[in-house]
Amino acid sequence: MKRTFLSLIVTACIAATLSAQQATYDFLRIDVSARAAALNGSFVSMKDDPNVLFYNPAALGTLSRPKISASYLDYLMDVNMGSLSYAQYVEGIGNIGGGVTYIDYGSFNRTNENLDVLGTFGAKELALITGIATHYDDDILVGMNVKYIYSSLAEYSSNALAVDFGFLYDIPSQNLTIGGSVLNLGTQLKTYAGTTESLPLDVIFGITKRPEHLPIFLNLDFHRLNEKGNTFWDRFSAFTVGAEILMSESLRLRVGYNNQQRKDFKMGTSAGLAGFSMGAGIIVKDYQFDYAFNSYGNNISGLHRISLGVSL
Repeated sequence: MKRTFLSLIVTACIAATLSAQQATYDFLRIDVSARAAALNGSFVSMKDDPNVLFYNPAALGTLSRPKISASYLDYLMDVNMGSLSYAQYVEGIGNIGGGVTYIDYGSFNRTNENLDVLGTFGAKELALITGIATHYDDDILVGMNVKYIYSSLAEYSSNALAVDFGFLYDIPSQNLTIGGSVLNLGTQLKTYAGTTESLPLDVIFGITKRPEHLPIFLNLDFHRLNEKGNTFWDRFSAFTVGAEILMSESLRLRVGYNNQQRKDFKMGTSAGLAGFSMGAGIIVKDYQFDYAFNSYGNNISGLHRISLGVSL
C-alpha cells in the first residue's frame, strides 16, 4: 500500500506537469482557514491542523488528537464562503479526515434582451473531501484525498471528481518539514455547456523551518509548478512565504506574502499592499480562534477571515 501511494504521487506529478489549461472551479484555489490565509497559503508543510486536508493530505498523519475546524469568509461583493474539516486517527487504518468547502455568490437579477427584470437566480459551488494519510516509513508520510465538486448557476449545474496526493518528510532533528502535493487531479462528470473544462490543477512544494532557539515557524511554498511560463524560472514565480511567531503558549502572530497575488492585483505601476497578509491565533485549552486579513491592494481593500478549532 505504501509503495502504491508513492507511485500514485509520482504519476500525479507527471500528469500535472503535462497539463496547464484554463480551469474551472477556481474557488478551490481560495485559502480555506484563517491560519492558512494569514500565512498566505504557505501551508503545504504545516502540521497538526485538520485544515491540512485542503493543502496536503499527507499532513493529516501529524495530528496528535482528533480535531475539528470551521471557517467563514465574507468575500468580495457580498460573496460568502465557509468550510468545515475534521480529522482523527483510526487504529489499523491511519489518520483520516473529511471536509467541505462552499462558496455562495449571492443573488442576481434575471433579465431579458430588453433588460427587463424577470426575477432572480443564484450561483453556488462546493467541494466534499475525504482523505487518508499513512506512514511510508518513520519520517515520511503519504496521503490521498478523494474530492467531489459541484457547481450550480440558476437551473444549470455541473460536477466533477478529483483526487489529491501528497507527501510530508519530517526531520525533527533539524526542526524541518518538507511537503508536496498535487491538488485537483480529475475531470468533469457533467459539464455546463457540453464542453469539458480542466480543473484548477496545482502542484505545490514547500518547506517549514523552525530556527534553533527561535519561537517562529518560517514557510516557503512554490505553487502552480505545473504551469508553463516564458522561461524556466517563471515556474517558480507563484511563491508564498509565511511566518508564524509563537508569542506565548496561547498567542500566535502571523504574516505572509503571495507573489502571484501581488502581480494579479497590480494596478498600473502600483500594487499597494496587495499580496500581503497578517493574522493572529489564540489558544485557550482545547479551543483555538484564528483571524486573518489579506490585502488586495488600494482599489479592492482586503478580506477578513475567522476560524474556530476544537481538539477533542
